[in-house]
Amino acid sequence: MLGNVIGGFIVILVGATLAPTVAQQVGIAQADGNITGASDTILGLTTLFYCLAIASTGIGIATVGLRQSGLM
Repeated sequence: MLGNVIGGFIVILVGATLAPTVAQQVGIAQADGNITGASDTILGLTTLFYCLAIASTGIGIATVGLRQSGLM
């Protein structure tokens, strides 16, 4: 139980630490100039999707831990 909750927080911490790196690489890819139109828009949303995936993963792991302990 406690391991799952701590694991969820670790996933969120590591993911939040890597988010600026992901955003920087997306910005570099967009500035390259080879991507235009809808592809550029979808590439710009990559950081948002990354952050949403990290948050949902961390919350999911923590929820499993709380459910195993009987708190949820």
